[in-house]
Amino acid sequence: MPLGCVHSSYRRDVAATNWLLFLHLLGAFAFFAGAAVAGTLQLAAIRRERPSEILMLLRLTRVGVVLVGIGALFTLVFGIALAQHLGYGLSPGWIQAALGLWVAAMAVGGIGGRTARHARHLAERLVADGDRPSEELRALVAHRPSLWASYLSSAMIVAIVVLMVWKPG
Repeated sequence: MPLGCVHSSYRRDVAATNWLLFLHLLGAFAFFAGAAVAGTLQLAAIRRERPSEILMLLRLTRVGVVLVGIGALFTLVFGIALAQHLGYGLSPGWIQAALGLWVAAMAVGGIGGRTARHARHLAERLVADGDRPSEELRALVAHRPSLWASYLSSAMIVAIVVLMVWKPG
């Protein structure tokens, strides 16, 4: 095979690797940014009394949730494509553990976010009814099991990053 063909093939392979890695990391950054936005706004909503303020913050969390969704999709799709491209496949234990944690983090995070969605709907009704503080709304916004589910989901994502960086086994 002529040297130019080998060099060209190598360059294409390196370019594909770089693109897959870039898109995978872009997804990871979007995922973390979205989680940070949603989490920060949720915590800010806990400190508010008026339904209109809580509603504004909980509506903004949807931006974070969209980033989490896009980031989750990118990390999964381009991470699997990168693993295949590099010859790892899906068989190494650290990849299987990361995929399991990814599924668990999405499920637990979704459960944690459900209460915030209910709180947003209640806040909309309370704003329409005069914007008076409500203990029911405060209880929904500060619902401990939902907050712990979100924290657990975040911890699972950190564990995924640890697996991706150190590739144990």
